[in-house]
Amino acid sequence: MNATIDLMKAHRSIRKFSDREVDEKTLKAIVAAAQCAATSHFVQAYTVIRVRDRKKRKAIADLAGPQVWVERAPVFLVFCADFNRLESACRLHDTKMEKGWAEQFVTATVDTALLAQNVLLAAESEGLGGVFIGGIRNDCQTVCDLLEIPDQVYPVFGMCLGYPAHDPPPKPRLPVAAVLFDDRYPQEHDSAMLHEYDRVTNHYYLNRNSNLRDETWTAQMADFMGKVIRPQMKAFLEKKGFFLK
Repeated sequence: MNATIDLMKAHRSIRKFSDREVDEKTLKAIVAAAQCAATSHFVQAYTVIRVRDRKKRKAIADLAGPQVWVERAPVFLVFCADFNRLESACRLHDTKMEKGWAEQFVTATVDTALLAQNVLLAAESEGLGGVFIGGIRNDCQTVCDLLEIPDQVYPVFGMCLGYPAHDPPPKPRLPVAAVLFDDRYPQEHDSAMLHEYDRVTNHYYLNRNSNLRDETWTAQMADFMGKVIRPQMKAFLEKKGFFLK
């Protein structure tokens, strides 16, 4: 038995929360632990904004879906990929920072994702639950305006946190054999394995305790990947000073 692995495998998205508040000490301990995540070249290219203002919460909830749990969760965080702080560090040493490189965008985004996953894992270890909110990218500019996010920073996703008021089952993941390979990328993906995973996910969707639907993973992905999602992101990122060269 490994308590850490058991906790990781028990993850599920929580969208309904009890009225119990998350105390300041607990939240800060969670973020401090999350900061121990790996970070490229020690840049720590992230900033986390806790949104407490109810009007701002409502506006973000509406543009994200609407997703009412953004309004109702005890804690709502916005995770930002951040090179603005690094520019401040350069100024302390009279150095002009190179800006706009694609590698900087990748570095900041990866750093932010590693931090955020650690936040959720640490939160779950304290009995909390949560859910990532990628829907804030539906209108990144409005999020930036609401939270006064400057250039060289962009909001990657949000996260609701709180004590769970429901207990949904974990969603089944692809089998390890579908994602782990030796020495080279597979020449083709195992269709029999995908069909079996479709059977597993279909059973999950038909038997979970809410939002029942007759669906499979490959059908869901075909529908999702057949659409253009958030086409405004490239122009927004360029405006914020990312991904220019």
